[in-house]
Amino acid sequence: MVDRVDRIKQINTMMTDEVSPTFCLAKWHHTTIYLHRGQTHSCYHPKPHDIPVDLLAKDPAVLHNTPEKIQERIDMFNGEQTGGCQYCWNVENMGPDYVSDRHQRNASIYTEDRLNEILYNPPEYRINPEYIEIAFSSECNFKCGYCHPMHSSSYYNEIKKFGPYDMVDNHRNDIDWFDIYDEDSPYVEAWWKWWPEVSKTLNILRITGGEPLLHKTTWRLFDELLKDPKPNLEININTNMGYTHRHMERLVEYINKLRDGNCIKAFKMFSSMDTWGARAEYMRTGLDLDIWEKNQDIYLQGVKSHLTHMVTFNILSVTSFTEYLAKMLEWREKYEDVIPNNLGSDEFVRKIRFDTPYLKEPLQYDMHILPKEDFLHYFDKSLKFIKDNVVEEDRTKFSNLEYERFRRLRDYFATEQYAEDRVRKGRVDFYRWFQEYDRRREVSFLETFPEMEEFMDLCKQTAEGEIPATNID
Repeated sequence: MVDRVDRIKQINTMMTDEVSPTFCLAKWHHTTIYLHRGQTHSCYHPKPHDIPVDLLAKDPAVLHNTPEKIQERIDMFNGEQTGGCQYCWNVENMGPDYVSDRHQRNASIYTEDRLNEILYNPPEYRINPEYIEIAFSSECNFKCGYCHPMHSSSYYNEIKKFGPYDMVDNHRNDIDWFDIYDEDSPYVEAWWKWWPEVSKTLNILRITGGEPLLHKTTWRLFDELLKDPKPNLEININTNMGYTHRHMERLVEYINKLRDGNCIKAFKMFSSMDTWGARAEYMRTGLDLDIWEKNQDIYLQGVKSHLTHMVTFNILSVTSFTEYLAKMLEWREKYEDVIPNNLGSDEFVRKIRFDTPYLKEPLQYDMHILPKEDFLHYFDKSLKFIKDNVVEEDRTKFSNLEYERFRRLRDYFATEQYAEDRVRKGRVDFYRWFQEYDRRREVSFLETFPEMEEFMDLCKQTAEGEIPATNID
């Protein structure tokens, strides 16, 4: 069996030889579309950009094939490192042994037919992607600190009540500069116009939010699939799993109807979790771990399919991430005999999975404003825990790829050095942000993160000008 890391490297060597060293299939075949904002991007690293509504009226495929993406495709053909993809360039510039998200996406998307469709058509060709992630609405019962009011109605309502976080330079969360569209917008209308065509070749449709189980269009989609089945389509949902157990039971009922009726090919769930314990509840306001874990159990016992945890690794994940990793092994052991063995690309695909991309912004949540010498040992502890539990051919343990992903994260933290002024601004905002965050949400940072008290003091002294800029670590 070819190791998955080796396969990723083999395919990307081929891509470099046949196309260019910066070619990324995701720019063509992956798209995330925020219908409530009228924006899109091809993965979560580049910032979303506007979908031209005037072009949309003529061609609903512009929901994905925007002029900005077409220009980026041309740049990639020419071997240029496109500006919005800096996360991957940073990883790849660390050396050939590091696997970036671009490498992983190329390997997961690649087929000869998909590559040839791109190579034998002009750059402005309106391609139908094989993977769509779509948000129908911003309605959400959570307000995660690093999220934004444009993606969470609860966060939006907080800003309406208290105003923006105007004491910081980063992540003020002003709401007077954007519009939020409801589920009757021209963007949702364009989606339903595009649906008959794009669904013919679509392999994966991933519904996100907001919280998609609170959106009426999500349930409309399920009803449409019951009436007009797409047996080659896999449905995924991003969910916070923080709603009533009745919501989860309703979802399980729909999923089983869709699968039993051969209306879809498969269903997969994705849920966010950035660490474990009180620290997780602190950073994701609205999260109740007892409710979350019970909903996870209802889903896994009822649907018996894979579940992936989406980790947004940020400054508040660092000190307790080993606790989350220990829970991951506990869950894998518990559900090993519940979920069938034949659902993945190979027999050793983990049934409960996680990934560890790191958060780049807002700056006060960025791990790189931490003093390396004080916090690197937490990364080492988590990395050692993974390494000590790597057994590639045991689905209840960690895989080599999971180890490589976290090693990449650990090494990036150890080697990346922000400019002095950027670190200073991040620490100033860290102190001011969490002082206000605690006041608004009636929580306590230091009670939740006592191990970060010295860092908070450092940030306070920096904010009050007691530490000159030249003394910033």
